[in-house]
Amino acid sequence: MNDWPIRIAPSILAGDFSCLGDECRIAEDAGADWIHVDVMDGHFVPAITFGASTCSALRPHIKGVMDVHLMISPVDPHLDDFIASGADVLTVHVESGPHVHRTLQKIRNAGIRPGVALNPATPASALYHLIDLVDLVCVMTVNPGFGGQSFISSQIEKIGGIRKLTGRSRVHVQVDGGINASTARLAVEAGADVLVAGSAVFGNRMSNKSEDYARNIAEIRSTAK
Repeated sequence: MNDWPIRIAPSILAGDFSCLGDECRIAEDAGADWIHVDVMDGHFVPAITFGASTCSALRPHIKGVMDVHLMISPVDPHLDDFIASGADVLTVHVESGPHVHRTLQKIRNAGIRPGVALNPATPASALYHLIDLVDLVCVMTVNPGFGGQSFISSQIEKIGGIRKLTGRSRVHVQVDGGINASTARLAVEAGADVLVAGSAVFGNRMSNKSEDYARNIAEIRSTAK
């Protein structure tokens, strides 16, 4: 476990696509620390979601951190567009291009916090020569490509190993996939400090978005602590 503040990053992939700007504003007002934007290309992962233009359109609606997760390959031809979109954190997968060092360096040199993501089958050892280049490690606790999947519990050990690898450095350990009030505690106990939650925030709507999102975020945060 770590003593970092826990950050909740709702994924707008689970939000209402007809009013994504409003969803971002309501989620932040409800207590979200970051807004997570899942970019999928239909090639690296099965689904197609957002592009750089969507990220640019969302930027004015997000007061805090816009956390952009690029599930695309090859990533390098599109990097300039996402750098220009206003992302605060830009995360790429180890497998998203042939020269991930160069990709991460370009993100850093653009003044954006670089992140690297590990699929469930990608070992933590893939980070050994990358950890000094990143501000965030995203541990995928589902296979990327769809929202609403179940948490893969075997990744808990990986989360703990990555937290040991980062030591006391200021590298965030983010967990993405199947996070809810139950799994949030497991992830944080293992060493995570950023929790991406989609359905657990946006999917449990009843009557009032502001109240529902605030309740859902508070429940995840309380359980994680």
